[in-house]
Amino acid sequence: MTVFVRVAETSGFAEAARQLHMSPPSVTRAVSLLEEALGTRLLIRTTRSVKLTETGERYLDDCRRILAELKQAEAAATGSYIAPIGTLTVSAPVLFGRIYVLPILTEFLERHPKVVGRAVFVDRMTSLVEEGIDVAVRIGVLADASYPVTRVGSVRRIVCGAPSYLSKAGAPDRPSDLTRHRLIAPTSAWSAREWRFQRDGDLVINVEPALFCSTNDAAIAAAVSGYGLTRVPAYQIRNELKSGALAPVLEAFEETPSPIHVAHADRRYAPAKVRAFADLVIERLRADPFFAGAAQGAA
Repeated sequence: MTVFVRVAETSGFAEAARQLHMSPPSVTRAVSLLEEALGTRLLIRTTRSVKLTETGERYLDDCRRILAELKQAEAAATGSYIAPIGTLTVSAPVLFGRIYVLPILTEFLERHPKVVGRAVFVDRMTSLVEEGIDVAVRIGVLADASYPVTRVGSVRRIVCGAPSYLSKAGAPDRPSDLTRHRLIAPTSAWSAREWRFQRDGDLVINVEPALFCSTNDAAIAAAVSGYGLTRVPAYQIRNELKSGALAPVLEAFEETPSPIHVAHADRRYAPAKVRAFADLVIERLRADPFFAGAAQGAA
């Protein structure tokens, strides 16, 4: 089952063999023996690719579930269900992870020296099962809640500018005024050429930025310098708002804040490291007044 899952996930026998430290013939033979035992074809092999059959797709889901349960049983048998031990993989968006999750993770690792941390900070939705994520912090509406999630707060997206720019160009009174301003647009997963607002219904403004930045950090720096207005999640400019380096505008038109969730394995089967870290990150994020206002409790 492990070999079959790796072949399906990598779409190839050679790459699966490399990752499993096996020879390609051994991987091919293992899958063939599995298909023979089941009496059905799981994979369609061509000279260029490997694809799952319809039966193979269903069997892949079952294999992932069974292997996860087996891993949990082994963890319980070795004592990791009782005390935090082993590798803990944590996922979060890049800047949110660096600013908020990483300090919580290092605090946890200091408490539990038998745990090795692995931080996966990426601006995309990660898969707990396929990528081996133990605990994931996610921002935004969840399309699939097939695993336990706990809501811990919410995040605003703010249009902001430096006082020097606002004193020169004036603050916009309504979203349509943005067409007369110099705009800075991050091109990360958070951003789009359509800036959405809400007040008496949804409002979409098609912006024409004067500057595109590949990272939110760069867009924030350009705004702080007084070049123009940008739009980013509020947590990324928390210090700038506090110091007055940036000032929010159009607050009355902000769209509904995005929820923050912590996703993790079912507590009944999760090892101690997962349960303990999930509890800690939920406690820390809920205690932060900057994210206050979200409903408490499990989603």
